[in-house]
Amino acid sequence: MSFNPAQLLGEARRGVEPLDLPGEIKASAIVHLEDWLATDKLAGLVPRSDYTQILRWMVESHRFDLLVDSFYQVIPFGTGGRRGPVGIGPNRINPYTIGSSVQGHVEYLRMRFPDTARLKVVVAYDVRKFHNLRETYPRAIENPLLGLTSRDLAGIAASVYAAAGVEVYTLAEGSTDFISTPELSFLIRQIGAQGGVNVSASHNHPDDNGSKFYNSEGGQEIPPDDEELASIVDRVKEIRIDTNGDARSSGLVLEVPEDARQGFIDMNLDLRLRHGPGVGRFVFTGLHGTGTRTVGRCLEEMGFAKDRQLFYVDEQCEIRSDFRNVTFRSPNPEVPESLELGVRRAEEVGADLVLATDPDADRLGGAARDGDRYRFVSGNEFASIITRYRLESLQAAGELSACPLGIKTVVTTDLVRKLVESKNGIVVGDLLVGFKYIAAVLGSLERSGQFRGLASSVDDFVIAAEESHGFMLTPAVRDKDAAGAAVVLAELTSELAARGETLYDYLIDTYKRYGYHANTVRSTVMQGAAGTANIRKIQQELRNTPPRSIGGRRVLEVNDYWDQSKYGSFLSETDRSSRNLVSFSVEGGIKATIRPSGTEPKNKIYLELAAPPLGPDATRSEFDVHRKQVDQQVKEFSNRFLAQMLSLIGVTLPVYAFAISDLVALQHKVDFCDRFLPEFARRADEALAGRVEETSVGAWVDETLRPYGPDARALVHRAFDAYAADIPQSDRLRIQSRVFRQ
Repeated sequence: MSFNPAQLLGEARRGVEPLDLPGEIKASAIVHLEDWLATDKLAGLVPRSDYTQILRWMVESHRFDLLVDSFYQVIPFGTGGRRGPVGIGPNRINPYTIGSSVQGHVEYLRMRFPDTARLKVVVAYDVRKFHNLRETYPRAIENPLLGLTSRDLAGIAASVYAAAGVEVYTLAEGSTDFISTPELSFLIRQIGAQGGVNVSASHNHPDDNGSKFYNSEGGQEIPPDDEELASIVDRVKEIRIDTNGDARSSGLVLEVPEDARQGFIDMNLDLRLRHGPGVGRFVFTGLHGTGTRTVGRCLEEMGFAKDRQLFYVDEQCEIRSDFRNVTFRSPNPEVPESLELGVRRAEEVGADLVLATDPDADRLGGAARDGDRYRFVSGNEFASIITRYRLESLQAAGELSACPLGIKTVVTTDLVRKLVESKNGIVVGDLLVGFKYIAAVLGSLERSGQFRGLASSVDDFVIAAEESHGFMLTPAVRDKDAAGAAVVLAELTSELAARGETLYDYLIDTYKRYGYHANTVRSTVMQGAAGTANIRKIQQELRNTPPRSIGGRRVLEVNDYWDQSKYGSFLSETDRSSRNLVSFSVEGGIKATIRPSGTEPKNKIYLELAAPPLGPDATRSEFDVHRKQVDQQVKEFSNRFLAQMLSLIGVTLPVYAFAISDLVALQHKVDFCDRFLPEFARRADEALAGRVEETSVGAWVDETLRPYGPDARALVHRAFDAYAADIPQSDRLRIQSRVFRQ
């Protein structure tokens, strides 16, 4: 087919029509496709802007599912910006969707600061580069986005700001450095800027990118202000950029002052209550991101000698946009497998603690030594450890407020509340998911000395925490900050090491004294327009017809955050979206909260079961038995909840399928059970009979599982083990297990 826009549009319309999707989604996709065919949306933004070959390929190859998902909507403003896969279309991240976001931000800042003669912003970016690792588009077709970096998109942002007369602070031209998300928040406050943006997709897949917009307080806007920003962005029809010259030649693009950057490091080092490196030994990995420049630098300036007390995972500290040396290519410290190289390094050097950051260095994860092994520490566990230590150490130093303040989201462990209240403190603990709501509490206290009628001060603030490995320990920054948490954990770990104890010992002691809290998060990835519709359907069904029982446990209470009689009228559509949570309290003390993710195509279930304290004198073996029993309850309940949830969209999975990693999309989980395993069993039987080579079956496994994601066998191996356990013939089990692990 030669390129003819009208003909291509007609073919697309005919191809989209049979798809099993709501009519409005299909119609919207065609409208947006027509717009992108009529106007070159990338002109002037990238050196080669022609994307018509990709559109032709979508139509000629009958990739109408991809076409609809790429065009059915303008990628929405989620948690403070846009985030998603890089690609062609309004529902993808590309120079147009980033540029229009910045253009809208310019208009928003002018409205918010009408009397400011010269607006100022800070522009940051992380390490990302589009490689098409998902193989969304054929390699043979010219793709104007291939190789597009966060730095490129930040340059577009700077040009849009400068064209509007806004003063831009960013890194020097040609710099090989990066600015982390928490440092951006700090710099906005230090420079006195009215806002800022970070071009980043945080811990997402390497083919993703996005933008995070910040306000003058260094936080992100909350409802209704975020909807005002989103509405202005949605109305942008033209990106105004100086295409005839370099934005830096305008004199409006300036380098971030080095003393301001050092101020960020000093702010975090000031969290120490004791000076000197102590005796701790640490392994750190930046998971190929910016954390080496923040956490690594802080640990070095604390005095931990490199290669004697501080050891880097060199393969992962190298800046790499493809996250090649991270398991599953998932640079997320929430994922235990991302720490595999870190743990291996810790075993080699005898480290006390492994620490890891995501690419924009706002999240901190890790693993603590427990005897001769290393145990992954969850975000909720780190929150509990840091909260207890800060309260006790500040009190011992005579620096604890008479009424210390803790802040957390509603899905973060309630152990934080117990710890703060044990020191006569108060906790704002019912916040919606997102650190912007935590920052807003501090902003309100800073301006008026109260929040929702609660009188307090930023001087009373001790900690803010979010279950997804987010921690904030000083009001000088208004987003989660891995560096500050790392400084405090290093200080505590060194104190414990001097006593012959570990951070994990400290966690167990905390549980004994205050009660073990089993917290877990389960997520179900549902991709594409159909996946979005299913996520919405599940939430709607659970809200409109709440189950009387979940997993065989009677539902005692349903808490719907859309209940305006309880939580007040919606401030905006963004408020309505943020409040899209439904919580169930069930028999046995389990609390389950379900919500759609604001940044990824999945829904999330947060589970908590708080057990009574055993007391500090309980033995480790007594505690381990106790914890295992509690964890088993939560695991069984979570699987049953997932099964019940999926039945709402007509999906039934065997029990073993719930052992597949939550990183794997639902469509692939169904494929694994319905197609892969039966065919694998047939091929393995042929290998057992000598009709085919085992190696050929292994090659087939790799090729078939490849769409599931990087390191696909590791993603499904627990489910395979559960499936294989039901195979009666020992020879068949032996051959299948051996072939699967080749």
